[in-house]
Amino acid sequence: MRIFQDKRRIVQRHGLILAFVIFLVVVSFSSPEFLTPGNILNVIRQVSITGMIALGVTFVVITGRLDLSVGSMLTFLTVLVVDQHNQVGPGLAMLMTLAAGMLIGVVNGYLVGFLKLNALIVTLAMLSLLQGITLFYSGGSNVNVDNAQETWFGFFGRGELFNVPMPVWFFLGAAAIASFVLLRTTFGRWIYSVGGNEAVSLFSGVQTRWVVLSAYLISGLATGLAAIIMGSRVMGAQNTIGQGYELTVLAGIILGGTSMLGGSGTIWRTVIGISMLGFVQNGLLLLGFPYYIQWLVTWVVIILAVWIDLAAKRGKVFA
Repeated sequence: MRIFQDKRRIVQRHGLILAFVIFLVVVSFSSPEFLTPGNILNVIRQVSITGMIALGVTFVVITGRLDLSVGSMLTFLTVLVVDQHNQVGPGLAMLMTLAAGMLIGVVNGYLVGFLKLNALIVTLAMLSLLQGITLFYSGGSNVNVDNAQETWFGFFGRGELFNVPMPVWFFLGAAAIASFVLLRTTFGRWIYSVGGNEAVSLFSGVQTRWVVLSAYLISGLATGLAAIIMGSRVMGAQNTIGQGYELTVLAGIILGGTSMLGGSGTIWRTVIGISMLGFVQNGLLLLGFPYYIQWLVTWVVIILAVWIDLAAKRGKVFA
């Protein structure tokens, strides 16, 4: 009986990872190029933008909140950095983009942390607001970088270092910094404390409102970095370029094991979760499945990951 219970705990805690390993084996037999170094590097490059956003949102989720505005935020900030590149140059445009991302994060954080409004409602409203601002700002037209071959802006999304795409370097570098902040600093301990038990944290002297606001600020900053990479890679921006990213980001974070209830999770597990989702999507395409199947898989991943998380906390699969 004890052996059976141990096996059940393993399935509850690591069931998605086991399923992912089986998926890798099946796809690698069906498509020999799937696990080649070139394709692996390509997948990591593809998920670097989603992953960059997920690093920031992980801070928010650990505090027990959500940020569903990051898709529209990515759209607006990408349009902003590309348009301002043509107006004031790449350097100032990038600074403006990062500042705008942090400002949006501060607004979200103030509404959720200080005014105690529901995070789901606040960030959904911000999603709608930002989409409207994007259309107003751009006049409904797509924007492109002028003289794309003459600017150094393309280095961030198209450049390479030691034959590794720059987006991969930026993603992993940001992950290392975020992991250090979360695990090795007092602020990181406050993030876990607020997500674990906000009332106890408050009575322990933690400024919970400022911690929540700071988590959203980090989410906005990370999305700003992702927008710079996106704009540099595409050298342009559409008014829907970030559509659906919020669901992909959330799926990757949950897949990595960060609890939706707050108080647990790590940056590197988010990196693993986002990468797993990227390999699943890449494998489906290599197997010849249509693109829309990815959205169905994302839905399944979210449902299963949340179910397994709750089952692990309750100690049983069904309520």
